[in-house]
Amino acid sequence: MGKLKIKIRNVSSNTLPRYETEGAAGMDLKAHLESPILLEPMERKAIPTGIYIELPKGYEAQIRPRSGLALKKGISCANALGTIDSDYRGEIKVLLINLSKEIFEIQSGKRIAQMVIKKYTQVEWQETKELQESNRGEKGFGSTGM
Repeated sequence: MGKLKIKIRNVSSNTLPRYETEGAAGMDLKAHLESPILLEPMERKAIPTGIYIELPKGYEAQIRPRSGLALKKGISCANALGTIDSDYRGEIKVLLINLSKEIFEIQSGKRIAQMVIKKYTQVEWQETKELQESNRGEKGFGSTGM
């Protein structure tokens, strides 16, 4: 199976996002900064990457937290997961949040998030007055057990 070709523009001095292992689903995104940024506890900031992409229609780029940063430093994506739409042509910025009690320093080139390219389908709503019955019905949060 051939790989999907996506146009990318990189205005940073960082390498292009790439898969670090053969089985990786996500590519690391790196910060593109003129000077380090301090992220205070519970603070959120949009961190530039210097990356611009042109996704084909029917695809999105999902921006996800890096598990190591989340576990070791309490750093996550404020809108996890974030979506880059196929018609967006601006710079990819990562909305980071510091969930720890410590100040976190972000330097240019630091791996701050991961990006996964996914296919999606747009829907057309069919308005109705009734929905087909199911075994679960209207049972919600926690209804399938703990």
